[in-house]
Amino acid sequence: MIALIRYTFATVLHTQRYLAPLLLFMGVMGVLTVNGSGPLPPAYASSAGALFVCSTWLTIALMSLDDPSQRAIVVVTSGGRSLTVLLSAIGTALLSCLVLMVFGLIFPLWMGNYVVTTADLLLGLEAQLACALVGIAIGVLCSRLVFKRQGYALVAALALVMGALFAKGMPPVNQLFTLMATTPDATKLLGPTGGMLLISALILAVFTAVTQFVAARRE
Repeated sequence: MIALIRYTFATVLHTQRYLAPLLLFMGVMGVLTVNGSGPLPPAYASSAGALFVCSTWLTIALMSLDDPSQRAIVVVTSGGRSLTVLLSAIGTALLSCLVLMVFGLIFPLWMGNYVVTTADLLLGLEAQLACALVGIAIGVLCSRLVFKRQGYALVAALALVMGALFAKGMPPVNQLFTLMATTPDATKLLGPTGGMLLISALILAVFTAVTQFVAARRE
């Protein structure tokens, strides 16, 4: 698993497919959180939203690094376990998102004028991780392992991202943003956000199982 993650990291760095989602994340953070003030939950909702879109894009890019013949070689060299290859790609995406999460926590504090508490930082961490997990789940499901045509994968990804962002009251993403935008006290949000994090982890597990099922039937 570690060797596969290192291989995926090296490949994505070489191809520079990380640049577009990274620039998107930086741009959204710069526009929405520079010179901010007041309570931190709305600012961290912005960073979580940026990470949601970025993690989806980054995961799709990671899942598309190898064409079918290259993926077959990677599966064979990993002992014939296609699930291990899939989990290594998910692990790479998650590690990349963890790096961005640190930036998402610090950047609003650096560029704004906020009163920071430990509850605010924990809330920001929970919210970003929950959105990253959902973004990774959508990226996995909308990869070439499930959709042979990239156009169909793109349409499916856009539909799922738009639904998660704008479907009113839809957990975990839209509901999480609504709570963070309307409740300035981070202490009151830690419990509900933790519940959203569990839902996000469940979504990732289900989408991973569906993707592995489809990929195994094709192989």
